Amino acid sequence: MGRTNEFYTRLCAEVGKQVVGQEEAIRLIAAALLAEGHVLLEDVPGTGKTTLAKALAHAFDTRFTRVQATPDLLPQDLLGGLVYQPHSGEFILRKGPIFTQFLLFDEINRATPRTASALLEAMAEGQISLDGLTEKLEEPFFVIATQNPIESQGVFPLPEAQLDRFLVKVRLGYPTRGQEAQILRRFRSDTEPETPLAVLTPEQLGESRLACRAVRLSGDVEGYLLDLLRATREEENFLIGASPRAGLALVAIAQAFAWLDGRDYVVPDDVKQGVIPVLSHRMQVTPERRARGMTEERALTELLSRIPVPSELESRPV
Repeated sequence: MGRTNEFYTRLCAEVGKQVVGQEEAIRLIAAALLAEGHVLLEDVPGTGKTTLAKALAHAFDTRFTRVQATPDLLPQDLLGGLVYQPHSGEFILRKGPIFTQFLLFDEINRATPRTASALLEAMAEGQISLDGLTEKLEEPFFVIATQNPIESQGVFPLPEAQLDRFLVKVRLGYPTRGQEAQILRRFRSDTEPETPLAVLTPEQLGESRLACRAVRLSGDVEGYLLDLLRATREEENFLIGASPRAGLALVAIAQAFAWLDGRDYVVPDDVKQGVIPVLSHRMQVTPERRARGMTEERALTELLSRIPVPSELESRPV
């Protein structure tokens, strides 16, 4: 499994041609892609969400489409529609921008709920239904949606059903002082940043996904994961606990983390790394806890500190 680490190293190098830092975000997005999930990229404006998504699209040898969400964007603008052909007397499907492999849906919370929900079937089942016609989407189909969490005007909060379709939520955060100095120097230069080269073809991605599914989960690590899920449903901090689908997502991302680290088995740290990005957007703290400043991320961090962790030796499958 040595080529796994090489893949991640090459991915960071290529994306780094346009993005400074953000290795953890790149790792998390790569893991989500390997785990056959979609990514919600959330942070304040100007932190490089769109730049990162576009750089990643170049690094994967797939067809890329970007859609800018606006309040007047209609479902048919995303999906397409049936168009009448007078010469044949038939209707043909005019495919919309969703018929791609790597879709960047910029500022998803600016789209109306009706338009945003048009993504639900595509993200969950890899197909769309339009005027009685069901059309499969080309594999791989991968969505990165961005949103600004602090705006309140002209935005529509995503409902729980929509949030649940995203395998992980990724926050970029601000760069360090050294990284910001590098950003200033790079973008004040007259030299255009290099375009990332593709490091993974669709065929290689399919093989890598199969390898991730084959990563083993010992009984002790499975028990640890189940204890975490159960605790979210019993903790007083949470109004809504983790669903069984969230548990499946946590297993998938842990397997992807293990594969990226060159292992064919999951260790507890793989599970712990996935808890906040996989569960925080699927759960809610109670109104009382929120009024005291509690967030989903903080509540999950406290929960992780209380659940006993199996040892590395116990994590190895027999």
